[in-house]
Amino acid sequence: MTTDYKAQRDFNALLADRRGLLDSPRYREQVEAIVDAVVTALRAGKRIYWCGNGGSAAEAQHMAAELSGRYLRERRGLNSEALSVNTSTLTCVGNDYGYDYIFSRQVEAFVQPGDVLIGMTTSGTSKNIVLAMEAARAKGAVTIAFTGNGGGTIVDHSDLVLLGPDGYAAIVQEVHQVMAHIVCDLVEQRLMFEDGIA
Repeated sequence: MTTDYKAQRDFNALLADRRGLLDSPRYREQVEAIVDAVVTALRAGKRIYWCGNGGSAAEAQHMAAELSGRYLRERRGLNSEALSVNTSTLTCVGNDYGYDYIFSRQVEAFVQPGDVLIGMTTSGTSKNIVLAMEAARAKGAVTIAFTGNGGGTIVDHSDLVLLGPDGYAAIVQEVHQVMAHIVCDLVEQRLMFEDGIA
């Protein structure tokens, strides 16, 4: 994608940025592997953690809520939480240790072996997300990256990767949101129709 983002563009040009984003067959395999990992963890009584910055933080909170609250079907709440929601923790760690450690410090405190950490970063190079993934792996958690633009350094610290498109952050986030919603739907279906949770 070689669009000049500083140029004035009309609706059709903006829409053209999004054409074909969801056509890649690679997403199926990536999503199915992520669903397997999340379902395995939840069946074992483990927790799903999410983290991201900015718009990706909002997506992380959104998806954590889809699992802990409800996506489409009435069922029990699933053990899922975003690491960006406790402002006292974020500002404490940011002030005392630096912004790069706002998530890894929480991983050290909360994440247990067999849990899942999902890091969302459109560039794949957000240092605080990469450090969180490193810390999660060190604790025996499963690490899943939602990334784009070729993957970035986060790929080296991830057991599974949802690799979105190249392009500016909003484009990558739009794919992440769609694929994460599909993950939530399939997780919900697997647990309800295979395990009979209510």
